[in-house]
Amino acid sequence: MTGGVASPAGGGRHRRAPEHFRRGLLTHALILAAALALFGVDRTLGWAATVLTIVFLLFFFRHLAFAVSAARWAERDLDAPLIGVESFTPSIAVLIACKDEELVVDGMVAAMLGLDYPADRLTVVVVDDASTDGTGAKLDAWHAANPRLRVLHRPAGAGGGKSGALNDALAMVDAEIAVIFDADHQPEASVLRRLVRHFRDPKVGAVMGRCVVRNGVESNLASTIFIDYLSGYLVNEYGRQALFELPAYGGANCAVRTGLIRGLGGWNPHTVTEDTDLTLRLLLDGYRVRYDASAVDFEEAVLSISRFWRQRYRWARGHQKCLRDYWRPVLRTPYLSPMEKLETILFLWVYHVPVLCGLGLVLIALRAAGIGGSSAVEVISLSALLFAGPFTELAVGLVLGRVSRKAVWMLAGFIPAFGMSILTATKAYVDGMWGTTYSWSKTARSGATSAPVQAPPPVMAEAA
Repeated sequence: MTGGVASPAGGGRHRRAPEHFRRGLLTHALILAAALALFGVDRTLGWAATVLTIVFLLFFFRHLAFAVSAARWAERDLDAPLIGVESFTPSIAVLIACKDEELVVDGMVAAMLGLDYPADRLTVVVVDDASTDGTGAKLDAWHAANPRLRVLHRPAGAGGGKSGALNDALAMVDAEIAVIFDADHQPEASVLRRLVRHFRDPKVGAVMGRCVVRNGVESNLASTIFIDYLSGYLVNEYGRQALFELPAYGGANCAVRTGLIRGLGGWNPHTVTEDTDLTLRLLLDGYRVRYDASAVDFEEAVLSISRFWRQRYRWARGHQKCLRDYWRPVLRTPYLSPMEKLETILFLWVYHVPVLCGLGLVLIALRAAGIGGSSAVEVISLSALLFAGPFTELAVGLVLGRVSRKAVWMLAGFIPAFGMSILTATKAYVDGMWGTTYSWSKTARSGATSAPVQAPPPVMAEAA
């Protein structure tokens, strides 16, 4: 199926995007200045309000469609038994990149060694990406006790971030499927069987599982992220699968054909969201991604505002870059229908919508001050659209996640989180358009709720 349309990566060799898009920013400013000069403040702001309302309505109905589809079908899929997969056991290489992860690495390795899959069909490779803490020593101790765990130590300055580490690990293995986890992840034992069963369909290039926050009680922020993940995986991701069969490859708790990822040139080291980048390259090469809500993996939520900011800024910065890189190829590809192209563009727009929400709030403030000539009713309707869609998904996520009734009050935490998303996305947009240098930055872990698994004791090493 390969070879139909070349992706921006250039047939497997990644290219760097232009250094900046300052002309685009200047063009936007000139258009606004010209409109204000020609039509005046009231008419210009009125047109801006109309455009924002149309965009918010479009995303509201998208959120609503996802929520309805999840409420209708997701619970049945969550409870579906794992049947008839014993005879399908392609060779698997589990790949994990670690950098300064000593707080979580023991729990992660123990979970990987406990995965339910034939031992002769499974390889586990953990990359110590030039860690400066005790990560490397802990991994070596695990390898001594269980040689089927392979450890790769990358030197300082190897570069490429997570993508570079995964590409080096991929070069070490000869397996049909690569399954990726992050260092703080602890999947359920059945995850591999649930993920790889979808590869019986030759059109499937990658499969995404469901991630669940395991430390949601650690702080108010962690509780907010816990609910956010319920919405994101049980509603948004499920809706994209149910309605369009266009879920995203999420970067962890996901699987991809090794022959395909090698043919595409590996994970892109020139992006900070290698998962979204790979999603687009798969679609443009004629393959599909599948989502399995029953393939559950537990991860750690950040506990501080500063870590939350850095994480969400990275997501916004990389996702926005993918829109700039791929919107033209998406519109040209023969592998997507017009409706699928529209949904893919809307997906790529997700981290631009908070920027528009910020503009909407500015517009609301101007209208409240009597600038713009609009009524209070119009102000309220625009305000409602800013929140209605996301909160619909959040509510359905709480129901599907079978969270206690008291948890509904946690939704109040999304008001400041919503403001944070506006700030991070706006800064990412301006920095990306201006060409501010940015490289991949890992999320720091707390390890506060990692499973209490220690490195193997000496007696285990002797027995091995």
